[in-house]
Amino acid sequence: MPRYTKKHAKAGLTEKLPKLEVLPNQFRRYTITIVIPEYTSLCPRTRLPDAGTITIEYEPAKVFVELKSLKYYILAYRNLAIFYENAVNRILKDFVAMVKPRWAVVRGEFNPRGGITSIIEAQFGRAKK
Repeated sequence: MPRYTKKHAKAGLTEKLPKLEVLPNQFRRYTITIVIPEYTSLCPRTRLPDAGTITIEYEPAKVFVELKSLKYYILAYRNLAIFYENAVNRILKDFVAMVKPRWAVVRGEFNPRGGITSIIEAQFGRAKK
């Protein structure tokens, strides 16, 4: 197995992915939760498949994400070599750039590998609960 490198650490952060599309939002002060139970990607070090559930929770402002575009965006990770942490943070970054929510949280709950389960969460803004 190759040694861990800085190239591995940055894997998957700049590759081109399908664009997220948005629709006009007509309401205020509500929360959308999207659960994607079939997320897959590749480990950049071993090239073994990784799988898990991605949950996106957010409060839309002027627009909300169109789900078909989100589906194609997430499917593009299937052949992308990217660590869990990079994936969750990239999904948040791309989501916030296109949807511009009041706040957003992306949570990745990854299936066990080697007896270890990883849960990574990244947030933008502050959720008003």
